[in-house]
Amino acid sequence: MAIRPLPGRRSLLKGSLAVSAGLTLPAFTRSGRPSAEWGVQAGDVTRDSALVWVRSDRPARMIVETSATESFRTVRRVRGPLTGPGGDFTGTIRLRGLPPGEQIHYRVLLTDPDDPRRMSAPVAGTFRTVADRRRDGVRFVWSGDLAGQGWGISPAFGGYRIFDAMARLDPDFFLFSGDTVYADGPIAATAELPDGSLWRNITTEEKSKVAETLAEFRGAFRYNLLDEHLRRFNAQVPSIVQWDDHEVRNNWYPGQRIADTDTRYTEKSVDVLAARARRAFGEYFPVSTPRPGTREGRIHRVVRQGPLLDVFVLDMRTYRNANSPGDQTVDPQGILGREQLEWLKRELARSRAVWKVIAADMPVGLVVPDTTEGRPHVEAVAQGDPGVPLGRELQIAELLRFVKHRRITGTVWLTADVHHTSAQHYRPERAAFGDFEPFWEFVSGPLNAGAFPASDLDGTFGPERVFVKAPATANVSPAGGYQFFGEVDIDGGSGELTVQLREMDGTVLFRKTLQPGLVGQ
Repeated sequence: MAIRPLPGRRSLLKGSLAVSAGLTLPAFTRSGRPSAEWGVQAGDVTRDSALVWVRSDRPARMIVETSATESFRTVRRVRGPLTGPGGDFTGTIRLRGLPPGEQIHYRVLLTDPDDPRRMSAPVAGTFRTVADRRRDGVRFVWSGDLAGQGWGISPAFGGYRIFDAMARLDPDFFLFSGDTVYADGPIAATAELPDGSLWRNITTEEKSKVAETLAEFRGAFRYNLLDEHLRRFNAQVPSIVQWDDHEVRNNWYPGQRIADTDTRYTEKSVDVLAARARRAFGEYFPVSTPRPGTREGRIHRVVRQGPLLDVFVLDMRTYRNANSPGDQTVDPQGILGREQLEWLKRELARSRAVWKVIAADMPVGLVVPDTTEGRPHVEAVAQGDPGVPLGRELQIAELLRFVKHRRITGTVWLTADVHHTSAQHYRPERAAFGDFEPFWEFVSGPLNAGAFPASDLDGTFGPERVFVKAPATANVSPAGGYQFFGEVDIDGGSGELTVQLREMDGTVLFRKTLQPGLVGQ
């Protein structure tokens, strides 16, 4: 399908953001001035604010200049934090007082803290603030699962080129649906492909083993920024980021202890690993910094995108109970925790947006098993029994019942995690639990990771798999295809929401248009 032009939405960056065919790595030169070879990122953009991120090569003062034009003829300058070893030389600042519905051009400068005249070359980026006007519409892309199963940055493959396909759609933002890194997945120099040829990775010392120390977790997040496609994408498209398990360790849950037989880990407390990973996550993405004793910086949040859209970002990892067979008849903690569930219900009820996207880092009705501890446990929500809700399904049933009885319209579930793409429609007439209105769940990913066969469906909530594309064998490399992202386009006139599931090159595989103002459809 040809990508339609977008006149008037925004201009694209030129110069440093121009697409190149090759793969170039940051220069990492140490001159007499600070430098920012890791690029810039913007995140959690609202109608009047945005977070801007940078990493310096040494201690430096972060300065952000914003302008309405690429020429930066007239600028507004904001003094940011001092980067240093305590934050791995990263810095994030929240820009406030921005005009709504406008293209914002920004550039980051780094100055020597002892001599402000010693200044880095500017690194430019752009984003569009959220419009107050419904007629402007909203477009975004989503996916997850980057650099998993040992498939890292391969110059011969072209690197993370899927980000170029997403950028060509000129989205308002990118919803990064978890597994943003594979901290538990070492990247070796080579991996054998089915035809006997070799996949060759760029490697780093930190990615030569599973991440345990804070330095190793930081190195896992830094690894992906070696890719020029991702750096270019980050400068052009702001993000809304959540996490899942591989930012820490496969299928982790709070309180877990790593078995002594897993000799890859000397640190056996998953809580210790998760705290280090959460710190690195906050350092390497434009997200609010966690502050103990406050709600600021938590992963679950609402990012409001104007009258058409609210994005409800879930954290299905931090508050979950231990993985188990999932056959409990009472399970108040579930996968969200009681406090997060009550928060979600409250925020859904107060939302006045036409569409409420529930950004879940794990699927609802797809069975995701966990055998890491040698037992057939449940990793996601569905536990494989098509009968009445049990285990973590009880919490989802409570949420779906709430949505129905409060007559909350426009809920759509988006997720990644399972390394294939699919569309599921849930109807009470097919379900063992029927006290809910119909809804859609769309799955996309991976971005640059192994692809896997389609997951089994659990009939508790009556899913019908309307579309799926997945390989027949496990861990198909990116060279074998099956790399996916999704696009959501909300029309400002009709309010219709169209989901398109796309392949790595942007080819549309499936399309579904939903109508506004309905409780279920």
